[in-house]
Amino acid sequence: MTSNRPTGVPAPPHPHQRREPLPEHRPKPAEDDPNAPQSVEAILASASYRLAEQDTDFLARAEVRGPRLELEYLKADVVLAEQHVDHTIVVFGSTRIVELSTARRNVDALREAVQADPDNTTLLARLLTAERILDKSRYYDVAREFGRLVGQAGHDGRPARIVVMTGGGPGLMEAANRGARDVDAKTVGLNIELPHEQYPNPYVTPDLCLRFHYFALRKLHFMLRARALVAFPGGYGTFDELFEVLTLIQTRKVKPFPVVLVGEHFWRRAVDFDYLVEEGVIDAEDRELFWFAETAQEIWDGILRWYAAFGEPLHAAD
Repeated sequence: MTSNRPTGVPAPPHPHQRREPLPEHRPKPAEDDPNAPQSVEAILASASYRLAEQDTDFLARAEVRGPRLELEYLKADVVLAEQHVDHTIVVFGSTRIVELSTARRNVDALREAVQADPDNTTLLARLLTAERILDKSRYYDVAREFGRLVGQAGHDGRPARIVVMTGGGPGLMEAANRGARDVDAKTVGLNIELPHEQYPNPYVTPDLCLRFHYFALRKLHFMLRARALVAFPGGYGTFDELFEVLTLIQTRKVKPFPVVLVGEHFWRRAVDFDYLVEEGVIDAEDRELFWFAETAQEIWDGILRWYAAFGEPLHAAD
């Protein structure tokens, strides 16, 4: 009996193409069913036919929140790892406290407006607020200088050994990112998606500007690599992040790290920590979870002294 089995080793098939297409590679022809092409078109246009990863409407559904949370965590984790960001110093502060020249322009414009309409109480209140912001614009310079100090500390032969991380917005966060940029250091911004359009500040390293939908995931990434928290005067957002960090350290859910409040006059007026101790709602030792500082060098030196007392270097490996 003669065998039809091929002899020898056949040539490998093309990795993508076939000599003869499979039946499903061609749509059903109109010759067999005049309505077939229109039906196939409708199927191809249907949302159900989209790949799940390409179906943005499906991905936005409430039922898919779990995978979205996972992806938002994973993307930031992968990007930061690829950029060798192991340790960060997180800087929070008001988006409204701007550099001196901008603050002065705002005050000058409002003074002119008040002179033109002296009975306008709304304008007068805005002027008083702008003058307070002008007074606090010195913190922009402090934050920028602190960013330089951290950036310079990262230039020791290892890529991005320690970097400034902020919320990526304007004001004092901009200043910290800008200082790091001044010395050509990498610097991270974790932006949050809000209902109104917003922009990151221009001093974040482009490959390290991440945008989050979920505040919780953003907060997690603030904490994962943090070696210190520096809180400048700020509003609800700054308070939110500060008190979450203090709670995590107080309860030892995270290993303690330095917390520095910049601007003692502001913080003592904004929060009466001593009163909280006196009222018994926090312990005296909880008042020792942070300290006050005024200058960039004072902040930096304090962090280094804290780690020396803690018994490990600021740049300790994980």
